[in-house]
Amino acid sequence: MYVILLKYIKPLEEVDTLLAAHIEFLDTQYKKGIFIASGARIPRTGGVILAAGLDIAALNDILKQDPFSMAKVAEYEIIEFSPSRMAEGFKQFAVPKNPSI
Repeated sequence: MYVILLKYIKPLEEVDTLLAAHIEFLDTQYKKGIFIASGARIPRTGGVILAAGLDIAALNDILKQDPFSMAKVAEYEIIEFSPSRMAEGFKQFAVPKNPSI
């Protein structure tokens, strides 16, 4: 499982011009079952994404497709961890899987 921290490196005005395309990118990854949760950091200096079900190389390839990445308005930090405890509804994400991407 991964925590992906996005940090904006361009002004919010520039980030906002790409927001609709970024949301479309997120929606695609949700439909594939890769992204679990996402949202803005508070204060709005970037975002956070939770992802599971793939290896780090595949995740890096996916993140390169994010409009924020392609336009170089954000930097990404990926934190991989192995959950040892989870709330009941989240246990399906604890076991790695290999979805066709």
